[in-house]
Amino acid sequence: MQDNEIIALYWARAEGAIAETAKRYGSYCYAIAWNILHRQEDAEECENDTWLAAWNTMPPARPQKLATFLGRLTRNIALDRYDYNTAQKRGGEFPLVLSELSECIAAVDNVEKQAEAQETAACISTFLRTQSKISRMVFVRRYWYADSIADIAKRFGMRESRVKSMMFRTRNKLRDYLEAEGVIL
Repeated sequence: MQDNEIIALYWARAEGAIAETAKRYGSYCYAIAWNILHRQEDAEECENDTWLAAWNTMPPARPQKLATFLGRLTRNIALDRYDYNTAQKRGGEFPLVLSELSECIAAVDNVEKQAEAQETAACISTFLRTQSKISRMVFVRRYWYADSIADIAKRFGMRESRVKSMMFRTRNKLRDYLEAEGVIL
């Protein structure tokens, strides 16, 4: 079933929408949640919460790209679960991913900073459009999907050392770009 047909099922409030979404995007959403949480139960729960969130937001939302829409829902749900799970403990790949970007991006903890974060996100998108396709894809796999360095290297047929150096160079360029744009780090 195509994305527009699945979206039409949501708009018609047909229960089959969830089953079709799970069939087409289940492994995609699970992988996003898994990369953040590294717990099967939590990743499965996030996946199911994504279907509920999609049901509750369509209508009125009519996403242009269903995969991106579902990926964003899953990621946000997984990040909330991550915050809950790590309130008292630390560990896993995700803290490492966050620490790598800490030199470039400040934490968000109030409304003013949230507005600044949106501006920063727009600057990052603009910056990424200036990078090579492979640098963009590696950056997104690491910092959006939270893929491990080993997984990225395997996906793109590179050595881990090349992935690390590519990410290091891209982060440095990003920091310089954000500073030039007047983004407070």
